[in-house]
Amino acid sequence: MSEANWYVVHTYSGYENKVKANIEKMIENRRLQDQILEVSVPMKEVIEVKNGVKKRVQKKMFPGYVLIHMVMNDDVWYVVRNTRGVTGFVGPDSKQPVPLTEAEMRNMGIMKDDIVVDFEVGDTVTVMNGVWENTTGVIKAINPHKQIVTISVELFGRETPVEISFSDVKIQK
Repeated sequence: MSEANWYVVHTYSGYENKVKANIEKMIENRRLQDQILEVSVPMKEVIEVKNGVKKRVQKKMFPGYVLIHMVMNDDVWYVVRNTRGVTGFVGPDSKQPVPLTEAEMRNMGIMKDDIVVDFEVGDTVTVMNGVWENTTGVIKAINPHKQIVTISVELFGRETPVEISFSDVKIQK
C-alpha cells in the first residue's frame, strides 16, 4: 500500500461543502476509511464591515477546491472523480494527479509542524531573552498555534500574565 498524500479536487463554485459531504458519505458506504483519511474545505476567519458593523465570518480559503488526504489508487481515484460536483483533480493530467508537497501545505497554512515542548501548565520557567530576561514565572497557559506560553510574573506586587515565545523560556529544574 502506498503512502497517503494530499490532493486537490476542483469543484463547481459554491459546492465545496456539498462535495465534502458526498465524499464522506461515499467513504462510509464503501468502507474506504483506510484509504481516504480526511476531506477538507480550508476556512479562514475574516472581519467583514457592513453598514459600519464589524462581524467575524468564516470564508473559504480556496473557493472551488477541496483538499483530500488519501492513498491514491484506481478505486479511490474513480470514487472521488465520479462524485457529484467534482470536475476533476488538479494537476497536469487528471488521470494521474500530483500530490501537494509538505512545503506547499505549510505555505498554505494548512499543515503546520507539530512542536513538542518539555514543559506544561504549572511548571516554573525562566525567560532567556527579551524584556523579561532572567524573570521566573509559572506557566498558566500554552498556545501551540501561536507557539507562546502565558506565564504569571510578579510585577509591582501583583501577579501579571505575560506571553512569551516557546523559544524564549527554559524550564527551571
